[in-house]
Formats: sequence, C-alpha cells, structure tokens
Amino acid sequence: MTDGRFWEGNARVRLNERVRERGYTSLTAFAEARPTASLVELAEELGKDDIVAVQVLSGLLTEAERNKKVTRLVRDVLVREFSEGLPAGWPAMLDDARRFEVAKVLGMWSAYTPETYDERVMRAGESLLAHPPPAGWRPLSPDDELLRMLLPDEET
Repeated sequence: MTDGRFWEGNARVRLNERVRERGYTSLTAFAEARPTASLVELAEELGKDDIVAVQVLSGLLTEAERNKKVTRLVRDVLVREFSEGLPAGWPAMLDDARRFEVAKVLGMWSAYTPETYDERVMRAGESLLAHPPPAGWRPLSPDDELLRMLLPDEET
C-alpha cells in the first residue's frame, strides 16, 4: 500500500530525524537496541507511513561503510532474517519443509547483502547446511560466536 510518500523528500534526513527523536545518535544505535527486529519492523517503528525497510537497510549500510563495520552489518541482517523466518531456532531435522524455511532465510540474507560479500555469505550458508548448529540455535546478535566464526570481521 504505497501512496508515494515513502519516496518524497529526503528519506535519509527523515530517518536521522526519527532516530534522534527517539533518543539515538545513529540509525545503527537504534537498530542495535532491537537486534532481532526485522527491517520491516524497524521501518514501521520509525514511520510506517513514510519509511520502508530498504531505506533502513540503505541507511544502515551507509553507516556501516563509514564506520568500517560492514561485516558486522552482514551478520546483523542474518540475525534479523533468522528471527523472522526461524523464530524457534535451527530446526532439529531438515525435512523438506524445514529445508525450505532455512533456504528462504539464507536467500533473503543473501539478497540484502552487499555484492562484495556475496561469496562469503554463500560459503557461510553452505557451512551452516553442511555442519548444522544445534537444534534451537538462534543468533540473538551479530556478535554471536558462531556467526563471528562464519563471518569474521575483516575491516580495519
């Protein structure tokens, strides 16, 4: 249901204003206070009538690039996708239905990942499927130990 207001004016300015109104110094700080909220939920909290998830993601990526924390953002997006798509955690058994749910989460994660991370994200997803985490595992932050092993920080 878009009436065009999402794309009116400067979305980045609007995002920054909404974040400051809520007492945060950056969009990243706002998002970090809600580590398992989806990008859609973050957008709705900031302005369901004039902010969309892709604008939030773009703003987070801009801040991550500026602060040399893109790898952490990539892990952050997986946490958000995981919380939305697999809220009960990693399935105990990967039957066809569960394999589809896992593939959907990994696919969405890949879709929201900067192109420069495509190969690393693909390898991380393959690693999760080849060596599944314990049943019920659910990353709650981008600093999750397993996520840091799969995608260690590279920025300097």
